[in-house]
Amino acid sequence: MAIYSIRDLEKLSGIKAHTIRIWEQRYGILEPQRTQTNIRYYQDEDLKFLLNVALLNRNGIKISKIAKLSKAEIAEKVAAISEINFEYSTQLDALTISMIEMDEYKFDRIITMNIQQMGFERTMTEVIHPFLDKLSLLWLTGSINPVQENFISYLIRQKIIVAIDHEAFAIGANTQKFLLYLPEGERQELSLLFLHYLLKSRRKQVIYLGQDISTNDLQDAYKIHKPDYIYTMITETFAKQSVQQYTDSLAEQFPESQILLSGYQVIAQNVESTQRVHILKSLEQTIHFLDSL
Repeated sequence: MAIYSIRDLEKLSGIKAHTIRIWEQRYGILEPQRTQTNIRYYQDEDLKFLLNVALLNRNGIKISKIAKLSKAEIAEKVAAISEINFEYSTQLDALTISMIEMDEYKFDRIITMNIQQMGFERTMTEVIHPFLDKLSLLWLTGSINPVQENFISYLIRQKIIVAIDHEAFAIGANTQKFLLYLPEGERQELSLLFLHYLLKSRRKQVIYLGQDISTNDLQDAYKIHKPDYIYTMITETFAKQSVQQYTDSLAEQFPESQILLSGYQVIAQNVESTQRVHILKSLEQTIHFLDSL
């Protein structure tokens, strides 16, 4: 069973710690446990309940009214709001709840409704991508555990793979060819998979190598396919060389391809753009670049 501080609850719910304390005192929303040294702490059920309360409160239901509802009534209202309210904050709240509860059905229902309303690409850019940004912050601050992160990442991965599979293959002599991979040590594959979808939906040919690819493996694929573009993401720090050195090496080894780079370390280390090396600093910039081709 996980243990949460009031600051963890603040990060996960978006409700200020001061407000949570007021809700406890006035309405009995939560009853924290206390350590032997009188430090308050919360458990899984407290967090799940607060997330549901926060979602209802942000959708206009007064806390005094919420406090009078049973847990079943609260869950019912949360489900109804999640299916009809497509505002940014509501969808992030609903996805966070499904992750904390590890509820695949709830996650699937939220994403399916969004896809039906907005299409897959907008669902990814306006709902899932911001949620993944929030997930990264929660992971760095220790507010969620690896099991919860792996659970939700797997479900998102499955959705992207299904969407990729539904897109037709691009063929033809003039079809632009993209080779996608992650370098050795890189394992954050969701963004790379989404790029695969973006390219395929725009009728580009994609050679997808996946994660943890060595330079030798990349050279083997390059000899076979001679891609127009090579795309990779670098979020981790290389042990043996800088990202700039790695980038220069790519440009030298693959002279017939344009190099596309994104990721935290690419931005943080100020990797230089050239005629053949393109730095894509955000998802929005990446989509704009693809649409310009």
